[in-house]
Amino acid sequence: MKHLRTVEDVMTHAVISVDRRTPFKDVVEAMRQWRISALPVLSEEGRVAGVVSEADLLLKAQGADESRAVTAGQLMTVPAVTVTKDATIPGAARLMARGHLKRLPVVDGDGRLIGVVSRGDLLKIYLRPDADIAEELRELIMAKLIPAGSAMVQVHVADGIVHLDGSLPDPALKDVLVRVARTVPGVVDVTAVRLDTEVRT
Repeated sequence: MKHLRTVEDVMTHAVISVDRRTPFKDVVEAMRQWRISALPVLSEEGRVAGVVSEADLLLKAQGADESRAVTAGQLMTVPAVTVTKDATIPGAARLMARGHLKRLPVVDGDGRLIGVVSRGDLLKIYLRPDADIAEELRELIMAKLIPAGSAMVQVHVADGIVHLDGSLPDPALKDVLVRVARTVPGVVDVTAVRLDTEVRT
């Protein structure tokens, strides 16, 4: 499986959007047809001006008949919470969690819409095979973090949970290894860490 590290690796490129002038009823129909809960609202230049969600529609629908004349530009939430394609997957996940969002528009350097990323997209990293995670961790630990020949660390991964076992030349390396392991895409947790500073015989 390809290493999934950034939003670009998991985002959807085909995006349903509306412009500021799109009527209330058409926004509702687009959401129903495509089974999505929010739509980016674009400016004339293709930049994300805001986002209109089911919650925005429901609030306006309480105003009864006048909702028919309302447009997406009047309904949308501004400023829109967006993310760039090179943002990390954990970073995008934090944005979603902080804002209680299900989807994020993905924009280029000029703020133009180029895709969308959902909670489900971000969870794809956890479909990565355990063997791939273990292989990347071994390379990181033995090739880059531990001086050649100074120690041996065994890496075992089961259901995304990393287990480290072995010896280290420096006790300070233990916390470093744990932190590094947690940054590898697909890692759920690092537990049962058994690392000492004496070479075993």
